[in-house]
Amino acid sequence: MNHAIYNSFVNFIWGIADDVLRDVYVRGKYRDVILPMTVIRRLDAVLEPTKEKVLGMKQQLDTAKIANQHAALCQASGEAFYNVSPFTLRDLKSRAKLQQLKADFEAYLDGFSPNVQKILDKFKFRNQIPTLIDADILGHLIDKFLDARINLSPKPVLDVDGNELLPALDNHAMGTIFEELIRRFNEENNEEAGEHFTPRDVVRLMADLIFLPVADDIESGSYLVYDGACGTGGMLTVAEERLAELAVSHGKEVSIHLFAQEVQPETYAIAKADLLLKGEGGGAENIKYGSTLSSDAFPSQEFDFMLSNPPYGKSWKTDLERLGGKGDINDLRFVTQHGGDPEYKMITRSSDGQLMFLVNKLAKMKHATRLGSRIAEVHNGSSLFTGDAGQGESNIRCWIIENDWLEAIIALPENMFYNTGIATYIWVLTNRKSEERRGKVQLIDATEWFVPLRRNLGKKNCELSEEHICAICDLVVNPAETEKSKIFPNEAFGYWKVTVARPLRLAVDLSSAHLERFERICAKAKEEPLAKLARRVAENLGAGPHLDFNAFMDTCGADAKAHGIKLTAKRKKLLQSDLCDTREDAAPVLKKIHKPGKATPDPIHGLFEVEINGKPCVVEYEPDTALRDSEQVPLLEEGGIEAFFQREVLPYTPDAWIDPGKTLVGYEISFTRHFYQPEPMRTLDEIKADIYALEQETEGLLEQIVGEAE
Repeated sequence: MNHAIYNSFVNFIWGIADDVLRDVYVRGKYRDVILPMTVIRRLDAVLEPTKEKVLGMKQQLDTAKIANQHAALCQASGEAFYNVSPFTLRDLKSRAKLQQLKADFEAYLDGFSPNVQKILDKFKFRNQIPTLIDADILGHLIDKFLDARINLSPKPVLDVDGNELLPALDNHAMGTIFEELIRRFNEENNEEAGEHFTPRDVVRLMADLIFLPVADDIESGSYLVYDGACGTGGMLTVAEERLAELAVSHGKEVSIHLFAQEVQPETYAIAKADLLLKGEGGGAENIKYGSTLSSDAFPSQEFDFMLSNPPYGKSWKTDLERLGGKGDINDLRFVTQHGGDPEYKMITRSSDGQLMFLVNKLAKMKHATRLGSRIAEVHNGSSLFTGDAGQGESNIRCWIIENDWLEAIIALPENMFYNTGIATYIWVLTNRKSEERRGKVQLIDATEWFVPLRRNLGKKNCELSEEHICAICDLVVNPAETEKSKIFPNEAFGYWKVTVARPLRLAVDLSSAHLERFERICAKAKEEPLAKLARRVAENLGAGPHLDFNAFMDTCGADAKAHGIKLTAKRKKLLQSDLCDTREDAAPVLKKIHKPGKATPDPIHGLFEVEINGKPCVVEYEPDTALRDSEQVPLLEEGGIEAFFQREVLPYTPDAWIDPGKTLVGYEISFTRHFYQPEPMRTLDEIKADIYALEQETEGLLEQIVGEAE
């Protein structure tokens, strides 16, 4: 559609709100009337040519007492829907009496087929009728939508000679108008327009990314396309058209079936109406209402192609609670078997559920077909790196990459979307990688590939040209290393997170002041025998400080045994916490002494060989939690964890060791690391030249200032 004509449609409908609804509705409520009325007028325009035929068929069916009339009435209307009321919107223009108009308009709405009723119910439009009648604006509203200057019909308006007066409005253009109206209404309300739809240039790119790499392998047959966060359905519409084009160009006949789910009532209604207007009644039934995460409408369905722009940075806490909570979730989409873990959990923070939508799609991949499944999904930058090793986001990236499903990630320019200027990325995944792609991931930096818009649309100030889309897709179809395209082995994004421990070193202070304080603590804890024990040990060892906590405890143990005192864990903890302080030059605190022959010295993993009573022993030290640290060791590190530890840790902390029970595997993807190009520093000659230039500019300036002051 011509951009000027498109704008005229949007501006005209937008103007109806100001002309008719002002002083009756607050601006934030305009959409409750305008959006459903736009859908109703579009449906009405489509049904006008066959109205008499539908009414005739309805009369025949009633006379014949046929109960199931839906198929016959759809056939009469030539669409996947119909209206059996005696009215069109044009008939309602002439109603003078308000109550008659109200009754006739409600009868008109009730005359729509059941599939349209679902749409009207989600708009909750009937709730607006009393307000429109009381304010005496319903008739005026209908008149505005029937204005002869605008054509919401899929057929052109012709003059008596057959010349086109007003162009037809196809379904794709109608969907785009809906989205622009929603964007404007949401902008007025300071809402997130981007939750509902994706710019068409981005959608075209996503469609090409999932279809073009397998275009030569598409055979005649049926293909299922799915969007788990469909908004107004525009992404599905573009995908359907693109797949059909590719099939025709390759001489194939394909049947495309669309499936989607949407949680926002208005956008769900528009998506469903869009498919009805295309004559896809069965397809419209596959647009489901509800939350994809907590109420999956297609739990056992698998799809050939999937694409989405899920909400990012948005809480999914309610969904998480419906699924049983983070600790009790057992949905097989989000809890699976991986890496030897029978209950590998892929559950992100409740504050951001975008990656959960991707996991949902991956659970719906086809594994038994030649093409498998291909997925394209938009994310912001947090999906690349948020979440530490072992946490939900990292586990998801680990699961994806270790299964070799991630094909490419494309970094888009900033300000590509209507509601946000932040960086966004398209993830491309498949379970049927080509031979040359196996075990590899491609990163494409397309942040500088855009053309500016003449006028901003929300925060969107640029778009991808056809040349940019072709360039990106060519890099994906024919992967190559360039300045903007880099290919890495899967392991390049993985790392071991190792916990580095250091021994607890305690010095024992048995000075009078410390002992008096300890006695008060023991009295409060009703541990007076322990205070007396400490006094006796102090008499034997002296005030200290004593730098060997192990010898102190041996002395305490001997004295306790001699006086019939049991050194429980609680009492040992009191001695340690209230008589000791950490000190770097103190001896390490022993945690465990292994029996001879039961352990082999391994200092890197915390097994040290020492002499105790003149005999070599293998011991473990108590770790100091205050000194505990972690290191990320790349999976591609030559020599693995031990080589890294020897090179990067032990030269600086020779008493450190790795806690083997706490090592985790994590994955993160950093575009900055791989594409950042630092600007070269200026040379000294350039800096000196600038300084000399400044001196020349200011030469004589002081004299001039002083002279003026005199």
